[in-house]
Amino acid sequence: MSQATGSTEPTTTRRTLLCCGAAVLAGGSALAVAGCGPSNSIAKGDSKSSSSGPVDLGPATAVPVGGGKVFADQRIVVTQPSAGQYKAFSARCTHAGCLVDQVKDNLIQCPCHGSRFNVADGSVADGPAPSPLPSYQVTVTGGNLSVTTA
Repeated sequence: MSQATGSTEPTTTRRTLLCCGAAVLAGGSALAVAGCGPSNSIAKGDSKSSSSGPVDLGPATAVPVGGGKVFADQRIVVTQPSAGQYKAFSARCTHAGCLVDQVKDNLIQCPCHGSRFNVADGSVADGPAPSPLPSYQVTVTGGNLSVTTA
């Protein structure tokens, strides 16, 4: 399934085949299959979370103390381990690139394969994720959160 060396065509990976095969077996339509493969923004790196300028996320009050909030459109998760202490991380799991979907019981949780990350530092609390979530700089100005991702 791989292309010859030097070709500009994308190669088909085992992960692409597994993803697409699972979508088809699950009764997925062409739309579900279209999300699989190298053209998937998560697989390639999403420009939404790789801009160098600050990303405004709205009121800091949206992030509960001892918990956090996933900003899925921006591919960012912000936590508040203790009052007034905000942390920001990539919302892409370091295992397979899935987006984390919630912060519960002081853990950032990935729905795909069960990885869990600590809210205080993004470190792996439970695998299969091999490494911590990348951290970002977060500031609160006038009660609003701003995150710099690069």
